[in-house]
Amino acid sequence: MPLFNVLTAFLATAVVFLFIGVDPIKATKILIYGALGYDEGLGYTLYYATNFVFTGLAVAVAFHAGLFNIGGEGQAYVGGLGIALVALYINPALSAWILIPLAISGGLLFGALWAIIPAYLQAYRGSHIVITTIMFNFLASALMVYMLVHVLREVGQMSPESRNFPDVVWLPFVHDVFAGFGYNIAKSPLNLSILVALFFSLLVWFFLWHTRWGFAIRATGKSNDAAVYSGINPKKIIVVTMCISGALAGLVGVNELIGVQHRLFLNFNYGYGFGGIAVALMGRNHPVGILIAALLFGILYQGGAELDFELQNVSRDIV
Repeated sequence: MPLFNVLTAFLATAVVFLFIGVDPIKATKILIYGALGYDEGLGYTLYYATNFVFTGLAVAVAFHAGLFNIGGEGQAYVGGLGIALVALYINPALSAWILIPLAISGGLLFGALWAIIPAYLQAYRGSHIVITTIMFNFLASALMVYMLVHVLREVGQMSPESRNFPDVVWLPFVHDVFAGFGYNIAKSPLNLSILVALFFSLLVWFFLWHTRWGFAIRATGKSNDAAVYSGINPKKIIVVTMCISGALAGLVGVNELIGVQHRLFLNFNYGYGFGGIAVALMGRNHPVGILIAALLFGILYQGGAELDFELQNVSRDIV
């Protein structure tokens, strides 16, 4: 079914291209080559896909408990704040083997904390998780503006962004890693956060299908009443699940902030939280499917940018 949906979407896009006077076959060739046909394009594709893996996993975990976490955008944003605070204020004399895991933990913690209030309101006050998480997306944006304008911005700097993180907390770029082994590949923003994404994909798979807590989450999502009769506390499951979901969304900053930009700035989450919803649905809420769907979205992001550059009357948004 997901494959059928993808093919249907491609056919619909082909009709749109014909309507605006663009050869869909030529456009498809440009898209595929731009995303997969050379080192730099492939690097960008995997870089985009890494963010979608994090947010796709976040949405999937919530879905398994019967929750629609639409707040991944805000959780990713606040998770990035946690990463930045660790990177900026923890002693840079410490080893990278200490600082980088601490920064990742900061993203996990802040993302989870941003999800815990909507979770509590759903579990104990009856507020719908969709409404509260949407509201918290806006609150996250307001919080980030305040922090960057009044707290983290350097004196005399006009743009709302933090100072650069210390070099020791930067994740290595993949092209630099390959260069260390004597292989030269084109530079791209792809960094070792892709390994973090693969690790958490494996961890989510093991947690959901091979632990007692994972069974409780899936049981609650299938039938709340059956879960209660089995001795499972649905309220506790809602809070725990949303914390895990928010923590996973908070990892977007690992790729964007300590992987590429090395500073905190506005809108670094770039819609990945909402994109993660589509990735989770296409991947059937399974980590393997999410990896495949995230790669597809990475191809569309990078290939769309290539189309936007090559064809004047095709914008990236159409793709």
